Amino acid sequence: MHQEDKKLIGLKRDAFHFVDRNKGEIAKIGDAVFYFAELGMQEFSTSEYAADALRKAGFDVETGISGIPPAWMATWGSGEPVIAAHCEADALPNCSQLPGVAEEKPIIEGGAPGHEEGHNANIAVMIGGAVAAKSIMEREHMKGTIKLYFAPAEEQGISRPYFLRDGYFEGVDAVFHPHVGAEFSTTYGIRQYAVISVEFIFHGKSAHSAVSPWLGRNALDAVVLMDVGWGLMRQQLEPSQSSHRVVTKGGDQPNIIPSYTKTWWFFRDKNMDLAHAHFEKAKKIAEGAAIMTGCSYENNILSVCWPTRANQIMAEIIQRNIETVGMPKWSKEEESLAKELQEKIQVPVVGLQREVKPLKKAQQGMSGNDSGAISWVIPTGRITFPANIPGCPFHSWSAGVSLATPIAHKAEANGSKVLAASMLDLFIDKELLNKVKGNFREEIGDTKYFSILPKDQKPPADLNRDKMDKWRPIMKDLYVTEKVLWSTQRDKG
Repeated sequence: MHQEDKKLIGLKRDAFHFVDRNKGEIAKIGDAVFYFAELGMQEFSTSEYAADALRKAGFDVETGISGIPPAWMATWGSGEPVIAAHCEADALPNCSQLPGVAEEKPIIEGGAPGHEEGHNANIAVMIGGAVAAKSIMEREHMKGTIKLYFAPAEEQGISRPYFLRDGYFEGVDAVFHPHVGAEFSTTYGIRQYAVISVEFIFHGKSAHSAVSPWLGRNALDAVVLMDVGWGLMRQQLEPSQSSHRVVTKGGDQPNIIPSYTKTWWFFRDKNMDLAHAHFEKAKKIAEGAAIMTGCSYENNILSVCWPTRANQIMAEIIQRNIETVGMPKWSKEEESLAKELQEKIQVPVVGLQREVKPLKKAQQGMSGNDSGAISWVIPTGRITFPANIPGCPFHSWSAGVSLATPIAHKAEANGSKVLAASMLDLFIDKELLNKVKGNFREEIGDTKYFSILPKDQKPPADLNRDKMDKWRPIMKDLYVTEKVLWSTQRDKG
């Protein structure tokens, strides 16, 4: 074994010690975000709490990037290489769930938001891992820059394409994306679908629905006709497509012809070319619906998400570190909670994962994530850490049970160790980083990233504001106010 290899092993061990000393603070981050439970674009308490934890660790934090008030970019260090991590921390509407109980039990009744996927744990891992890596780099006087990104509104697929468009990822050499799961694993290849998120807005003319409807132009009829048109178009679309919508503004009351309506669509497919083609067809159908009703229409692109992909060499780096760190050691109580919940929701009663999953090629699924754009421009590695209970589907009450319990806390600590170690691999081994970049160029081949997000498009800063204005005062008593205090103890090296 080379002396440099031995030194790297020692530095990683010191990073693991840093995480162990600070695992309570890392858990505090995940729990605080869990109880903030803020919806996309309104993650203000989450953003402030996380940024404060990074400032205490010595990072500079630029807030409000890309015109998204809760978004930020945190930076520490100088020079090259530039290694980054990004993650999301938004909650879900009507998903409040009391942690640690194996039954459906909202913390707050009546449809309050909550974390039923685990984004709260994502940000704990990102911050914990990056601060651990920084502690070693600072001690060793290592050259290089760490950048971290807080990405609001992943559930609406919004922020990271804006970050990329606005140049916030320029100069980044490689990037990690920690994301919660039930396994400790990573994959390489294409994982998810392309998604175009767009509003179609119809403008008509109001009139009395009974007395003089002939004087009006019904914008709701245009929405209905667009639905019918797209429904008939589906037969002529590739079977890989998936598309769905909600009507966010359908009118005011039945006796007034609606003059303004809005419908919000997601167009998904296995690659961006197909998703873009579906969007172009939908625009023609919307135009036809407007013509038939005498209305006018416009579209408002909210976000454009490429399929997420992961670099193979990055995956191999992550996998080695996962195998070094290993699975958390689960207690009998944690296993009992998992099995009780699995029995409750009628899935295989297997308890918690006990073994690290082997490295494998990803299988593309139909979900999407706004991090996809980055993964076609910068070599990307995904770290899946086991804070969820196996068998619990995302966006359901059961997925919220483990997320502010020792199950999540242990997984957050182990995920932080893997992120720290993987960052150190790339900061220390320049040849390895060059190998990552070369492999990335081979994987991408002739594919050129493009975005249909208009250059002057502004992100929807008001998204979910009305919902959080309702729920935040009710939820305030649950907020974690105790700030993160990193251990100042220094390793001898």
